Amino acid sequence: MKVCLILLDGMRPDCLDKVPKAKEIMEKAVYTLDARTVFPSVTLPCHVSLFHSVPPERHGTVTNVYTPQVRPVTGLFELLSKNKKKCAMFYDWEELRDLGRPGSLRYSVYRWLKDGEEDSGTLSTDDAIACLKSGKIDFCFLYLGLPDGYGHGHGWMTDKYIEGLCVQWENVARVIDELGDACQFIITSDHGGHERSHGSDMPEDMVIPVFALGDALKDAKLDNVNIMDIAPTVAKLFGIEPDSDWEGKSLI
Repeated sequence: MKVCLILLDGMRPDCLDKVPKAKEIMEKAVYTLDARTVFPSVTLPCHVSLFHSVPPERHGTVTNVYTPQVRPVTGLFELLSKNKKKCAMFYDWEELRDLGRPGSLRYSVYRWLKDGEEDSGTLSTDDAIACLKSGKIDFCFLYLGLPDGYGHGHGWMTDKYIEGLCVQWENVARVIDELGDACQFIITSDHGGHERSHGSDMPEDMVIPVFALGDALKDAKLDNVNIMDIAPTVAKLFGIEPDSDWEGKSLI
């Protein structure tokens, strides 16, 4: 089995009716538009909570600067690697480099290109597709940061922000089309946003979507979903027991 987790940074669920590829995928996925992230709704704390299934008050990262854990909790990459699963991460925001401990990733590819050059998310998507199709990995994390950048630069829910979502959902659709039934997909976000910011406990920042697509996910239970539930779900897809410190629940 192969599992691909795709995260679109800063994706609010209440705008997805304006994103054609998201609407297409809704027709064949199970999903919720009412999942919750953790507080503070800031990119790095949310990602660390996603991969370690504990809230920021436990893992200690509360800003976009990684804080080494005083009482370390095993992360998803480490758990999968310990159980002989090969993991990869493709991303275009460098602060995510600390999500996996040394030795837990077979491939880690960071791409960043300046505005006006080719979209780094598209290149990361190309990398992820090639790696998944090669058969060299079991679990892939693909991070697409453009929507958050457009949110900060132009404002959440603006035309430019929607444009960024449309571009990255095209990339999501490409991964699904290329891998088809050979992969299980979870698509989500780390937080939402309002005006040109995020980080608060207001619904615009805290509510996120979660999509599940694939035979093993067709009966996923998506009631009262929290971002901390994703790591236990990925572990369950591989038949691996979640770490005993994790607080989230499997969705299958």
